[in-house]
Amino acid sequence: MLRLDRIHPTLLVLGGIASVQFGAAVAKSLFDELGPGGTVFLRVLFAAVVLAAFWRPAARGHSRSDWRLIAVFGLTLAAMNLTFYESLDRLPLGVAVTFEMVGPLGVAVAGSRRALDLAWVVLAATGILLLSGFGGADLDGFGVALALAAGGFWAAYILLSVRVGQRFPGGSGLALAMAVGAVILVPVGVADAGADLLVPWVLAAALAVAILSSAIPYTLEMEALRRLPAGVFGVMMSIEPAMGALAGFIVLGEGLAGRELVAILLVVAASAGAAHGAHTPPRDA
Repeated sequence: MLRLDRIHPTLLVLGGIASVQFGAAVAKSLFDELGPGGTVFLRVLFAAVVLAAFWRPAARGHSRSDWRLIAVFGLTLAAMNLTFYESLDRLPLGVAVTFEMVGPLGVAVAGSRRALDLAWVVLAATGILLLSGFGGADLDGFGVALALAAGGFWAAYILLSVRVGQRFPGGSGLALAMAVGAVILVPVGVADAGADLLVPWVLAAALAVAILSSAIPYTLEMEALRRLPAGVFGVMMSIEPAMGALAGFIVLGEGLAGRELVAILLVVAASAGAAHGAHTPPRDA
């Protein structure tokens, strides 16, 4: 059996990031069969099953306030995943993740009084403008809007996860919220994929996506956070756009222009600077 406590935490974080982004690339490869709605439904459904089996959350003993929090958290998870997958249907993976990073970047600098954080915001804005070609790039406008919306929901997820973690032990709150998210996505999944949701090889691929996007990274990140300062963890998470670009290139054959690569690096640098000393909880998408 693999002993995670024997692996350097830096390698654990990198492994988690790679797992999330390559999971997204595999998910995108299912869009022809399921569409983004069907894919995200199966991904959240299987993630809920995996997390429930791991955490065994108790359905009893919670107040109405707790359940309202779980309902809002589940709705946020569903919206975050759906808007991101819909953006992936219109944008290259690395580009979508770069726009999505606006959310956690905003959380990292919100309420800060450090003058340096303004520089990170300017740097990130420069990267976003460069990525969009200052309005002239050949990018799907609706896809960009969806990726930015996903970033907003990611920011909400970060803030809500703190509250959920205070009320529920371990990852039990996340498991319950993921189940709520799966229920919310049922009509979207059925409308987009229909009977294809029951094709055996598609179910197997969706299970692989759920494991890559949730079970593996969440486990690796939890172990890493036991031994790694939160600030360092946040900085490392900022490389997600670069890893997304690499996953898109390897799995999907999505190439990027030099301007787009520079833009991604600018956003990575801004996110790393803003995250230094700030904690960005792991994401489930």
